[in-house]
Amino acid sequence: MSLVTASIHIDAAPADVWKMVMDPASLDKWVTIHRKLVHADPGAPKVGYKMDQQIHMRGVHLEVHWRLVECRPGELAVWQGRGPARSHARSEYVLSTDDGGTRFDYRNEFRPPLGPVGAIVSRALVGGMPEREAKRTLERLRAQMERDNKEN
Repeated sequence: MSLVTASIHIDAAPADVWKMVMDPASLDKWVTIHRKLVHADPGAPKVGYKMDQQIHMRGVHLEVHWRLVECRPGELAVWQGRGPARSHARSEYVLSTDDGGTRFDYRNEFRPPLGPVGAIVSRALVGGMPEREAKRTLERLRAQMERDNKEN
């Protein structure tokens, strides 16, 4: 299993950040490895909500099937994902009020297929990329949210 965590302060209200990060149509605005929204259930995300996303890593397009397993609007979203070859992921978004803005804490656990052998192959192929991409993604989210705040 690989674990990636990242945090950032965003000069925007938690409700506004929540609206952006929970809108599947906005993934292209902030998620650096996102390439395409394949499917998203209609309506507001709630427990059981499903979304399929195409991501891009190391020159390869991969499809991930996400299901929202925990949801406290404005505070917490926990997504469980299934990827190629029975790989699994779990992503958490935790939002809290922070000095007039929002603290966004991100956590992702990835379980590659093939047990220990898959973990070794995954580390060799991906290396430190997930951590770099998580930080780039949160920086992109911050920039987008703060730009939107200035325009309103």
